[in-house]
Amino acid sequence: MDTLMRITNHEITSPGIQLTIDERWCASVEFVTRSIAHVRIFDAAGPQLDRTWSISLGPDVTPQTGLGPHDLLDHSPASAWEGDSRNVTPVEDVTVTTTVTTNAEDLASHPEPSGIYPDKPIDSPDPDEQSFIIGTDSLRVIVGDCPLRMTWQRRAGGWVTVSEDRPTGAYEIGTRTGRVAHHRVRNIDDHYYGLGEKSGDLERTGRTFDMKCLDALGYDASRTDPLYKHVPFLMTRTANGAFGIFYDNLSASRFNLGAEVDNYHRPFTSWQADRGDIDYWVMTSDHVSGLTPQILRLTGDPAFLPRWALGYSGSTMHYTDAPDASRQLLKFLDLLRKHAIPCDSFQLSSGYTTIGSHRYVFTWNRDKFPQPTKITEQFHDAGLHLAANIKPALLTTHPYYRDAAEAGIFVTNSQTGKPATSMFWGGHGSNVDFTNPRGVQWWKDNVRHQLIDMGIESTWNDNNEYELWSEDATCDGFGHPVELDRIRPVQALLMSRASFEAQREAAPAERPFLISRSGPLGLQRYAQTWSGDNSTSWRTLKYNTRMGVGMSMSGLVNFGHDVGGFAGTARPSAELFARWVANGVMHPRFTIHSWHDDGSVNEPWMYPEITDIVREMIRLRYRLIPFLYTLSYLAAERREPIVNPVFSLDDTLIEESDDFLLGRDLLVASVVEEGHTTRTVTLPNVPDGWFEFDTGVHHDPGTVTLDAPLERLPLLVRAGTGIPQCALPAPSEKIITTQTVENSPHRIVLYLPEGNGHSEGFFFDDDGHTDGYRQGHGYWLTWTADHTDTTVTVHTRVEGDYQPPWGSMAFALRPGDDRAIEVLAETATRN
Repeated sequence: MDTLMRITNHEITSPGIQLTIDERWCASVEFVTRSIAHVRIFDAAGPQLDRTWSISLGPDVTPQTGLGPHDLLDHSPASAWEGDSRNVTPVEDVTVTTTVTTNAEDLASHPEPSGIYPDKPIDSPDPDEQSFIIGTDSLRVIVGDCPLRMTWQRRAGGWVTVSEDRPTGAYEIGTRTGRVAHHRVRNIDDHYYGLGEKSGDLERTGRTFDMKCLDALGYDASRTDPLYKHVPFLMTRTANGAFGIFYDNLSASRFNLGAEVDNYHRPFTSWQADRGDIDYWVMTSDHVSGLTPQILRLTGDPAFLPRWALGYSGSTMHYTDAPDASRQLLKFLDLLRKHAIPCDSFQLSSGYTTIGSHRYVFTWNRDKFPQPTKITEQFHDAGLHLAANIKPALLTTHPYYRDAAEAGIFVTNSQTGKPATSMFWGGHGSNVDFTNPRGVQWWKDNVRHQLIDMGIESTWNDNNEYELWSEDATCDGFGHPVELDRIRPVQALLMSRASFEAQREAAPAERPFLISRSGPLGLQRYAQTWSGDNSTSWRTLKYNTRMGVGMSMSGLVNFGHDVGGFAGTARPSAELFARWVANGVMHPRFTIHSWHDDGSVNEPWMYPEITDIVREMIRLRYRLIPFLYTLSYLAAERREPIVNPVFSLDDTLIEESDDFLLGRDLLVASVVEEGHTTRTVTLPNVPDGWFEFDTGVHHDPGTVTLDAPLERLPLLVRAGTGIPQCALPAPSEKIITTQTVENSPHRIVLYLPEGNGHSEGFFFDDDGHTDGYRQGHGYWLTWTADHTDTTVTVHTRVEGDYQPPWGSMAFALRPGDDRAIEVLAETATRN
């Protein structure tokens, strides 16, 4: 590959600068907000791909923004089906200044580009080196040449450096191979995070990672790579703050985060892609956790899912693969009643589509399901929703295949003009092309008629990694053909969008719920996701937890894991299953799912000796639905992740941890090691410390050891906060669902420190399934609490015209706090 060297021309523009490099390459730096910038480098003849599907830049959420019905985000529209221009215009009133200098000028007034790095950069070989300083009052870049390189600085009092391109060669383009690369300096104190659902530790330093979507059945959560999703968003913690870089390139790529060294260069990191252009976005923050709202602002706000999506979702392949699938599904309802297990939905695995040994999407096995609508009616009568598994490939033996091929809905072979085929589950098949309007409409029609008309409300978009590896596989590109290799992850994104729209069109008043296994950033605009087909082991439980935090930090905030492990030779032990359920109920998505070689099934009642423990853990989740639902609202409307790393509260806690935070107030300390009955936790340094959720016992910040028998999940609440909860009815044969939660008394339990102080908090509720809250039909409650040694006075303010069926919000004090409490509500606050 050739290294880009000399700036041969430049033009200053209002949002930044445009450059010509080596009289062949175009480069631009543009600021779309005060703190987000866009860099593009491509051939002067034109970019390899002039469209983006990931970028959906939205408005800012400022610290002054309130939390009432008048403060909702004006969500940016999703990108057009055919993609949007990569020339993104500023969304703020941005003042960009540009200074042009030369090597001969005195640059003493400008900070040394490599100021945070201990090594002196290699001198430029060219005495006529040019330099440009472009930026806003918050973020700026110093662009130099010979070779082309960029240094990014953020305002922190003065200007400080947070990223520096490798001075001995930063940008490379393969004129024959089509590969592109970007190299940056690696400081010894830099720490790397992000990249989505990657395996292993939360910190990525010292490893290489591939962005190549694969069906990684039974992966090792500690080391397998690549996995399912395409999330080329790297977060770096530096001595001068946090730096985020998102590569908007959809081809297969690789990140080197210190695993590769080269004597001719200072320590470096690199990103290299097989195809496409160098197109990336940068952002900075005081802390790494501050980058997550920015990547969500850039790629789209998370979907606000219906409340029932937070309930337990039952699932196993064994039910629908069984010859008596209908009986197995109805037996599941009976067992929920028998064991008093709360539940809201069931994921209908692909066994319902089998004909013989093959799975044919959008068909029903009428031997197993002679009357599908009767099954769906019985689930609905029990208060449960259904999501059906659908796959984007049709085997060549599929009864619809010939008609679909003639309709031209598949990804094609550019040499033959015929549908491209590849290995799929059960044989060879062809994939629906979601960049073809005919493919989109075919898909939406089948979702409507084969699923929704049968009583299936939701879709489970599975096996959508698009593993067609032929270089001739070509997509319609909405009339502008493009090789699949350039846009592979977009197919999963548009598959989810097609399913989302089909569900929305069938039920316009409802907020759609759907699931997708694969996709790029932007997927969060439509779907919930999960960490794929994990394996049954203690190691998976431990590292899935870290994988999930990494997903959340990277922008995929609505996620979960297959509790108990999906694949393996046998089911989990009773101890492992109990610990996994306790961990799983604290994630945005809670699903028990499996397909074990020995035919065993992960179910809540699989071990009678721990069924009571499993039930109580699931009931704990349902008690916390008001808390989780508020966090879901804040994710959708304030870009606040539901799950956070512990260092988001204490920047000194950079050691690997099995703990995580729900929001900023509840610390989850799951037991992830066999045989342990205590749990050692390092509590973040926050004012007034922490309280145990169930006992109210206080702990100062620092390391503590908590009792953790099998029936206890250690949870700690940040002092000065309140946790919304509901009171569930006693276990009975009536299945508890989130509908039960909606009609159960609510209260906010305050975990207040001793002595004088002031605290405040927020709670949201609405009907749980429509967009009515956007017209004010919601319940926005803000509260403040002033406390002394003897009394607590709570002031509440409610906005919105929604009248919750649970009545008025009650307030209570943590266990062990016997102070008198008084609640004073503002009058005439609803509007």
